[in-house]
Amino acid sequence: MSGGGDVTRQQQSVPPTSAPHIPVLLNEVVDALRPQAGEVMVDGTFGAGGYSRALLEAADCAVIAIDRDPNTQSHADILSADFGARFSYLSGCFGDMQDLLAAPVDGVTLDLGVSSMQLDEAARGFSFMRDGPLDMRMSQDGLSAADLLNEAAPELLSDVIAVYGEERRARAIVKAIMARRDDRPLRRTGDLVDVVCSVLGAPRFGKAHPATRTFQALRIYLNDELGELMRGLQAAEQVLKPGGRLAVVTFHSLEDRMVKQFLSPRTGRAGRPSRHLPDIEMAAPSFNDGVKRSLKAGAAETDLNPRARSARLRVAVRTAASAFAAETDLLPKRAPKLGAM
Repeated sequence: MSGGGDVTRQQQSVPPTSAPHIPVLLNEVVDALRPQAGEVMVDGTFGAGGYSRALLEAADCAVIAIDRDPNTQSHADILSADFGARFSYLSGCFGDMQDLLAAPVDGVTLDLGVSSMQLDEAARGFSFMRDGPLDMRMSQDGLSAADLLNEAAPELLSDVIAVYGEERRARAIVKAIMARRDDRPLRRTGDLVDVVCSVLGAPRFGKAHPATRTFQALRIYLNDELGELMRGLQAAEQVLKPGGRLAVVTFHSLEDRMVKQFLSPRTGRAGRPSRHLPDIEMAAPSFNDGVKRSLKAGAAETDLNPRARSARLRVAVRTAASAFAAETDLLPKRAPKLGAM
């Protein structure tokens, strides 16, 4: 492959960063949740605790934080020391919040995708910009990216990269992966970058890195991120009190589309399926729109934090109506399920 070694050397030259994680759309999320004294907020994607801290500082409320990444415990310990009993931390998945929580709550926020902390730690294997082991597991257990790339059938890999990465050259990339693993296993993020760039070309200044979609796809599949989002949205509908607020920050079209599809019938925006069908009794909306359209980061924030450029915030307010029935058709068509190897 031409230029493959140059790509890997360029990755290895990227220095580790000590910059803290910057919560995206932080002020907008706090404004959307409107914490009040005595209320209980859930930060379903705790990370470094940016949203949790901001909510606790905004009002004399309580925050329950949830995260499946064991590395977040140290950040939770800091907030426990600063805020005492007002802050509590649960190790687990936000999709299980209905089982994790003891009582209904007043607000839920979800900041989806991978955190900058995870991207910046080369040993986690999330980033194509830092050479490290092909891992990508948020909970640090189960199938790794190396396991998937070296053992999965080509049909599964093609579906993962095409559906979860929306990568048009998925088959060509998988063909190159097969050729590489027949020669020697893929073990490092640099190995995968080299393979992708052999198909799509070397990185170009001002353009998205060629490996972006492939890395995104593998991470989403290995962590069942869209299944987790579906379960999390349905759980939030169950645990929010009437008047409770939901704030979801997405970072790519698959996530945002799912949130829109979830909220559309629940806010009454979907309307009747067809005017030609017999009249049917429509379920009462379980949410009201918190904002009419998704909110985006302003120029000042995106200049400071480029990750915010793709972020979208959607907000909804729980009504007193019953929750809708759980559904599975929010997932993309042909979405492969974890464990299908």
